[in-house]
Amino acid sequence: MLRVALALAAMMGVITAADAATVVPTVYEAGHFFATPADTAGHALKLVVDTGGGGRSWLVYGDPGRAMGLVESSCEGDRTFVTPAFAPGKALPRSPRNCGMASNVDWPRSSVENGMLSGWYLSDFIVTFDYPRKRLVFEDASWRSDASAHTVPLGFLVNRKGKLGSPFPRITLTIDGQALDVLLDTGATAHPTVAGQHAMATPVVEGYGVTSYVTTSVMNRWHEKHPDWKLVDQADDLLGAAKATRAIQVPAVAVGGWSVGPVWFTERPDKSFVDTMSSYMDGTVFGAAGANLLQSFRMTIDYARHKAYLTCIDACRPVR
Repeated sequence: MLRVALALAAMMGVITAADAATVVPTVYEAGHFFATPADTAGHALKLVVDTGGGGRSWLVYGDPGRAMGLVESSCEGDRTFVTPAFAPGKALPRSPRNCGMASNVDWPRSSVENGMLSGWYLSDFIVTFDYPRKRLVFEDASWRSDASAHTVPLGFLVNRKGKLGSPFPRITLTIDGQALDVLLDTGATAHPTVAGQHAMATPVVEGYGVTSYVTTSVMNRWHEKHPDWKLVDQADDLLGAAKATRAIQVPAVAVGGWSVGPVWFTERPDKSFVDTMSSYMDGTVFGAAGANLLQSFRMTIDYARHKAYLTCIDACRPVR
């Protein structure tokens, strides 16, 4: 099948994942990591780093990609595409994946970002999201977790050859004593309404912040069992004002032997996760664990080993 890729005719400043651990040039805004590569001509991108994002690798919205000279090319067979001539200290590690970059599209979500590093791109690396220190690191092949980290198994859809069929990680949370399988989603985005912002105090930049998601049926079950848990109607309008959704505050969430909380979850229709998202994963998921849950941790995702490693840095505690 024909795939679309961004290409340039130079490879200066590009390193491979195996060469060395790389601190990726980023900015950190209201819980989101944005990669900020720049070429030698001074053109820069701002790409949200999204473990739950689809597409081949990079997705660049419209004019910023064109300004950098990125053009669409076919991606088939063994053809490998080259990447921009990055400025010193502004490079992104080069993915070994042949179809490394996705297409230029005219679909800007907001001025907050102009593209995305998707799950497919990230899946070629060992990636550390150090939320407390606001650092994003692509580890080298010799990386090993330290003694303070808790190992968390991740579920991935694999093909018959045992390779990833999808880059979307499933992680298990425990809430109110019940296991809940969700997507591990560093890109889960909130756009709180006035009422939502008043209740949740979500940090935002230009109205956008981070959240975690849960399906309507699970939210209804929580609310019926725990009417004392805070519930806000029309708390978030990321999907549009006419589709404003509720949010619920969960007192505590256990993940990988750590407990954090309270944590806000934004409502999503059951079909968005149980039907649509689950079809790309190794099991049924009922929402997503976003950065408002992850922000206490240094989290490393080792895609090849299907594991995450969580080190508690702030405002978390071991599960007893």
